[in-house]
Amino acid sequence: MKSEEPKLYRLIDANLNRLREGLRTLEDIQRYIYDNEVLAKRLKELRHLVRYTDKNLLLYRDIKKDVLKQTTPSEAERKSVEELIIANIKRAQEAARVLEEAFKLFDPAMAQRFKQIRYELYDIEKEL
Repeated sequence: MKSEEPKLYRLIDANLNRLREGLRTLEDIQRYIYDNEVLAKRLKELRHLVRYTDKNLLLYRDIKKDVLKQTTPSEAERKSVEELIIANIKRAQEAARVLEEAFKLFDPAMAQRFKQIRYELYDIEKEL
């Protein structure tokens, strides 16, 4: 595991960012476009659960070597708020799953937290 550790920190860092960004986008859509206080608050609370602080996350962040940092055509355009919602709920769910799996390697409690976040997102998806 030691030789894989820096890459694992990169994976966790990228997916923590992806999860928070997806949640924030959904939260702001509910807050500013739909004036949905209940759902915006629920998304905000979920976003605040996405906390993991470890100095290694920033230490091993390496945007320049990200082999897929280029935006794909499907990511470059959205045609409606509904498409924004779908893209971001899926982004958040996928990131939560990656985090759940990664933390199984060294922190089962954190793995369980991200599993619960993922299930909460499945439930929220029905409401969106």
